[in-house]
Amino acid sequence: MSARKPTAADVRRWRRYLANERAEAAVYRDLAARRTGEEREILLALAEAEGRHEGHWLALLGDQVGPPLRGEWRTRLLGWLAKRFGSVFVLALAQRAEARSPYESDDDATRSMAADERIHEEVIRGLAARGRARVSGTFRAAVFGANDGLVSNFALVLGIAATGVTNEFVIVTGFAGLLAGALSMAAGEFVSVSSQRELLESSAPGPNRRGAISNLDVNANELALVYRARGMSEEESTERAAAVLRDHKLDSTSEADAHEEIGSARGAASSSFAFFAAGALVPIVPHLFGASGFVAVVIAAILVGLFLLATGAVVGLVSGASPARKAVRQLAIGFGAAAVTYALGSLVGIWLN
Repeated sequence: MSARKPTAADVRRWRRYLANERAEAAVYRDLAARRTGEEREILLALAEAEGRHEGHWLALLGDQVGPPLRGEWRTRLLGWLAKRFGSVFVLALAQRAEARSPYESDDDATRSMAADERIHEEVIRGLAARGRARVSGTFRAAVFGANDGLVSNFALVLGIAATGVTNEFVIVTGFAGLLAGALSMAAGEFVSVSSQRELLESSAPGPNRRGAISNLDVNANELALVYRARGMSEEESTERAAAVLRDHKLDSTSEADAHEEIGSARGAASSSFAFFAAGALVPIVPHLFGASGFVAVVIAAILVGLFLLATGAVVGLVSGASPARKAVRQLAIGFGAAAVTYALGSLVGIWLN
C-alpha cells in the first residue's frame, strides 16, 4: 500500500469503495434474514468480511470520510432485490458483483482483500448452485417452455402467414399450435421427470437395509461392497462402511439431493404447459388485434424478440453467465428458425399461386 499523500481522486475512489462495501454487507445481511441454518451463517460471515474491508477504507480516509455516499447502481439494485426476493437470481447477481472487484489491480487495497473477493465469489457460487439445484426442474421447464412456445409458434405463424392465407386462418393455426405444443411439452416433461425419479428409486438402496446394519459381519464388512458397487474406490468404501457401522445409519444425502434436483413431475409439467402457452400466444397477438400481412409480421417479430431477449437474460443470470450474451444467442436462434420457416412459407405461397 502506498504511503504517499492521497490525492483528491484517491479520496473519491476510497469513498466509493467504502460505500460499496457497506452496500454489499447490507445485501448479505438482507439475504441472511431470509434464510436459516448454514446458509444464514455463511451469508452473515460474508457480511462480516465486507465489514473488515470497510474498516480498511475508513482507516485510509481518516478525517476525510465525509458524508455517506450511495453505492454503485448495480449494488443498490442488488440490495433492493435482496430485501424483496432473496432468490437464486439475487445470488447469481451477487456472484457477478464479486467477480467485478477492482481490488486486484488497486495498490491501495491489500492483497488479502483481493483474495477475499475471489473467495467470496466462490462462496456465492456455491450458495447459488444450491439454489439452482432446488429450482432446476421447474425452472428448466419454465424457461424451455416459454422459449419453445415463442420460437415454434412464431415460426409456425410466420410460415403460414407467408403463404398468403387469410388472417382468420393464421389465428386458428396459431391457437392450434399453441394448444398442441403446450400439451406436448407438458406430457414430455411429466414423462421425463417421472422416468428420472423412477430410475433413481430403482437404483436406491433397498428399504430393509437399515435392519441389517447392526448384524453385519464386521470382519467381512460386506457393506463396503455396496459403496464399491456405487462407484467408490476400495479405500473410500472401507472408510464409509466403517463410519456407517459406527453410527448405525446410511448416508442418504445424495439420494435426497438427486430427487430435489429433479423436482416434481406435476410441477414441471404444469410449468412447461403454462409457459409454453404464454410464449406461443405472443406471435398471435398482432393478428388478434386485426393486423395482417407484413405489418403483423413486424409487430410479432418485435414482441417475440423482446421476450427472447428476456428469457435469454434470465438464463444468463441464473447460470452465472453473461445475461447480454445469452440474450443475443437466444434472439439469434429464435429469429434464425423463424426466418427459415418464413422463407419456406413464401415459396409455398408462390407455388400455390
